[in-house]
Amino acid sequence: MSKNDNPADPFKKALADATKVMADDPEMDVTYSVDPPGMSNEGVRLPQVTRRMTREEVLLARGTADSYALRRKYHNDATFSRYAPKGDMARDIYEAMEMARCEAVGAKTMPGTAGNIDAMIAHDAARRGYGQIREAADAPLAVAAGYLVRHLSTGRDLPADATNVMELWRGFIEEQAGGTLRDMDGVINDQSEFARFTRQIITDLGYGDQIGDDPDLDDPEQDDQADETAEDDENPDSQGQDEGEQDDASDASPEQSQEAQDDPSQAQISMDDMSDMEMGDEAEMPDGEAEMEPPPPMPVSDADPHYTVYSNDFDEEIRAEDLAEPAELERLRAYLDQQLDPLKGAVSRLANKLQRRLMAQQNRSWQFDLDEGILDASRLARIIANPTVPLAYKQEKDTEFRDTVVTLLLDNSGSMRGRPISIAAICADVLARTLERCNVKVEILGFTTRAWKGGQSREAWLQDGRPQTPGRLNDLRHIIYKAADAPMRRSRANLGLMMKEGLLKENIDGEALEWAHRRISNRREARKILMVISDGAPVDDSTLSVNPANFLEKHLRDVIAMVERKKSVELLAIGIGHDVTRYYERAVTITDVDQLAGAMTEQLAALFDSNPRTRARFKAMRKAI
Repeated sequence: MSKNDNPADPFKKALADATKVMADDPEMDVTYSVDPPGMSNEGVRLPQVTRRMTREEVLLARGTADSYALRRKYHNDATFSRYAPKGDMARDIYEAMEMARCEAVGAKTMPGTAGNIDAMIAHDAARRGYGQIREAADAPLAVAAGYLVRHLSTGRDLPADATNVMELWRGFIEEQAGGTLRDMDGVINDQSEFARFTRQIITDLGYGDQIGDDPDLDDPEQDDQADETAEDDENPDSQGQDEGEQDDASDASPEQSQEAQDDPSQAQISMDDMSDMEMGDEAEMPDGEAEMEPPPPMPVSDADPHYTVYSNDFDEEIRAEDLAEPAELERLRAYLDQQLDPLKGAVSRLANKLQRRLMAQQNRSWQFDLDEGILDASRLARIIANPTVPLAYKQEKDTEFRDTVVTLLLDNSGSMRGRPISIAAICADVLARTLERCNVKVEILGFTTRAWKGGQSREAWLQDGRPQTPGRLNDLRHIIYKAADAPMRRSRANLGLMMKEGLLKENIDGEALEWAHRRISNRREARKILMVISDGAPVDDSTLSVNPANFLEKHLRDVIAMVERKKSVELLAIGIGHDVTRYYERAVTITDVDQLAGAMTEQLAALFDSNPRTRARFKAMRKAI
């Protein structure tokens, strides 16, 4: 080996070959990168192994490789998609349990993989700080469910940090779904059965409203029709067959099967049989009935069925932590804090003002003289004197803003670069922490594009001969900085990603707003608030150069109209140097970015204010002072 050779190359080659063998896919592409690990149809991306080949690097690479190989071997994407739930939390649980199933099945047949995967789990749990979590509310339920499946099915102890998360939720999971969990051993080797099992677990845990329709009930006649087709195939037309051929239609050649289908008499017999079995005394289908045309494709947008997208194959919805390494996120967050040191005091004072206004409404209010509820201690003497006295109980009244979720949708376009994006990030941080203290869940989302002036979508359009009016012609990037169920302390560093050079590009507001609305609409909370922060109208040079000039703006207006018409989500907007009042019914325009913190605070405070006059005054407000 020469001095220029990388000593890690033999190990990387051997690991790649072993991964292909384990996955039973010799054509699978195996690469190593400093980017987050991932798997696609073409192959897998494993963590980088440096020349030093430290023990941690080797174990992490082997564990990741084993995990992806087992998923490739024991997982079917079509089955997975068929049973996948619709809601975010339900889908997270579904994905975590399916990943755990693949790893558990692999550990039973290939015990050597279990230790490698344990090393990967230990690394990931330590990186996410699972060992420091002390409350179940701070731990991800989906991750805990996956850990529990892996533990129960293999009997292996998990790494300490992972065990901490699992145990925080274990009592709740076993209490709600203990009866279902007892059947796991009988279904874990069958993905379809396990998918049904997982959907039942999700229902047991209280997220049944997120699983969607039962896919097994989509077409109740499908199985019957399949059986009837099989019976027809067992009686092929004898014409065209030699006497020495077998009678079983399953051995007939494809040409013979096609001749049987083309024979009019055979077709009439099949129709008669089906009429007898399925239609009873009903009339047969008239001769010459045309075949039903396939249904038209679903519209891209619920708000505007005429809004078109040339290709959404290259769009991405991605978590902030998957766009940068943890060390880089921490560095960017430190840079953000440094830029905003002079502003922190003012923002914090506004946040404290908001918290005081919210907490003032959290003072307990009780209803007395009830015949059920909590025993009223002030009536104890009366009850002792006369146990038959009624109306000795009380109940706490709900405050107006309990069971609430707020989504902050931040424009991540290039025009926000510099002070606007820095202030938007820090305001989102402070407001999220403030609302979290008041038991209001907050989700922080961002939207931009993956490329300037069109990306792979535009390249595909050029290769296809530049068809007229192609619709949206850029690749979307929708970023999840903080999920609603994640505590802010775990997502704090993610907001530093907005400082990353090259992240901020173009803005397609309509699709971003529809995406955010779809996410918050799937939440279980009774009250939903969506706040949009933007500094301009939708702009994407690639799209607007080959479509009508108002193509993106019209779609944004249509989406806003849809959201405000449905009224399931309260929509408000803040425009930075841009008059958003011409789009949104409830909006504020600020001329100086330094006013952003005050505008956000006042808008949210007014929404939660129980005084109808204050709320009415807020609704009429169109411009910031």
